[in-house]
Amino acid sequence: MSVAKTEFLFPSRLVLGLDTREQKERETLTAELRGVLAREQTLLREKRDLSQRQLMLTQEFEHRLINSLQLIVSLLSLQSRTATPEAAEQLTIAARRVAALGRVHRRLHLLDHQDNVEFKPYLEHLCEDLSGLLFEDGSGCAIVVEAVQAEIPTAFAIPLGFIVNELITNSAKHASGHVTVRFETTAPDRHSLSVLDDGPGLPVGFDPANSNGLGMKIVRSLVQQIGGELQIGAGNNGGGVHFAVTFSALQPRIDGA
Repeated sequence: MSVAKTEFLFPSRLVLGLDTREQKERETLTAELRGVLAREQTLLREKRDLSQRQLMLTQEFEHRLINSLQLIVSLLSLQSRTATPEAAEQLTIAARRVAALGRVHRRLHLLDHQDNVEFKPYLEHLCEDLSGLLFEDGSGCAIVVEAVQAEIPTAFAIPLGFIVNELITNSAKHASGHVTVRFETTAPDRHSLSVLDDGPGLPVGFDPANSNGLGMKIVRSLVQQIGGELQIGAGNNGGGVHFAVTFSALQPRIDGA
């Protein structure tokens, strides 16, 4: 007994139409993808060009700033030669302060092209420059550095340098004696940076998170940038202020914080 077979035949025109439509869709999708990739490559090139222009502008700004500070020092020195003894002394002091400001600024950017840095000598040189800027000779005030030897990534050292600059500048306004800067290693790859003074201390209930001061806002932002923690308490013997920043050199930075 034979079994009947049924065959379904599609018109060749219909099959051809489907193939043509799929081909066009593939070509359209391919063209769109190529367009997206071309636009992405253009944006990447523009981003690289923008980054290079920003770097050049930053370097030009740094160069002009240093030259301007040197020019101010020269003008103050020249002016002091024809001034009265009292005025000459004040002009000389001003010239030294401007020169120290230039050294501090240069010190904070010396690490821009390094991966790691020995932090103790860097901190000592920075504090020496800050001392020349903030304290007059014979004032009885100085910056005392107590630091251990440790190599840390430059990505941490530069923000820490700016933090030290802000905290010491703040302490110099209120302290009547020495300002102490400590750098300690509390655990493998974990460190603590402290600034202590003997000033009047902070107001009762002071909260750095709610502070409107620009300096404290800068410090908080920099601490967050390195993934650290900021603690504020009383200084030695219950007097003054003790600022402490703890951080791990292995933690990733939080860019754009």
